Amino acid sequence: MQLTGIHHLTAVTAQAADNFAFYTRVLGQRLVKKTVNQDDVSAYHLFYADGLASPGSDLTFFDWPAARERRGTNSIARTMLRVAGPEAMAWWRAHFGRQGVTHRPPVERDGRLTLDFEDPEGQRLSLVDDGGSGEAHPWAGSPVPAGHQIRGLGPILLSVADPAATEAVLTGVLGMRPVRDYPAGDAAAEASAERPVRVYAMGAGGPAAELHVVAEPDLGPARPGAGGVHHVAFRIPDAEYEAWTERLRSLRVPSSGPVDRYYFRSLYFREPNGILFEIATDGPGFATDEPLEALGERLALPPFLEPRRAEIEAGLKPL
Repeated sequence: MQLTGIHHLTAVTAQAADNFAFYTRVLGQRLVKKTVNQDDVSAYHLFYADGLASPGSDLTFFDWPAARERRGTNSIARTMLRVAGPEAMAWWRAHFGRQGVTHRPPVERDGRLTLDFEDPEGQRLSLVDDGGSGEAHPWAGSPVPAGHQIRGLGPILLSVADPAATEAVLTGVLGMRPVRDYPAGDAAAEASAERPVRVYAMGAGGPAAELHVVAEPDLGPARPGAGGVHHVAFRIPDAEYEAWTERLRSLRVPSSGPVDRYYFRSLYFREPNGILFEIATDGPGFATDEPLEALGERLALPPFLEPRRAEIEAGLKPL
């Protein structure tokens, strides 16, 4: 049993229409599922991904009328998105300049060319050169040239007050392995530039299968809100779902227990610093209820919500 990488990351927006415009028209991602938060059907749950809606490419948002996040520790501090090569990075830097996106010049961090930027609500993001490793599935409808498109998620940076407690869960429960440290630079808080970031690898490793952790005990705790991250999910093969459910139970890790999200099956729990983790299966996938070529074009509802479609649609604003 091994986690195989990052499955998805879910953040918060208070401006769904603007969020949709930015992630599809500026970042060039495909809206692969327009649905609702299954626990709060008044809120959109928007999934942006690559051309095939591949596991590991999903950046998702809950649409909640929340104030801006107050940045701090015990939070997911930065979400990294993979692109291939220095030519892609140069294209993105020029593109961000044309689009007025808040960004910094590319720097080398952890041996990889990295370009930090923010979305309009202050969501902290980075483009990372993954060297073109692994598969890529460009979206033909993207305004971004195919060779420069975002290839998927990873790594993800956590800020915690007590790194030893987090490491115990990452290694002892989730089976991740520490592989190296690097200086934080300005990836996290400005005051923490010289703090080491520890890299934990999953499965075969590489940027699509890494979690980065920096200790920032001097910061106050983050306050959730728009521009912040709700949770990060890790990939498992479908066949290992019951085994992971039993593993959390046997280790007495408090969790949600099995949760069927229709497009994948999930387990949720919090690590000791309070960050919400999810373990999610690769399947059955987003083409379960609509054809691949038409993903994201209409409001998709899992079967148990379908009888409430008229009520749910009436409560949502058009994108």
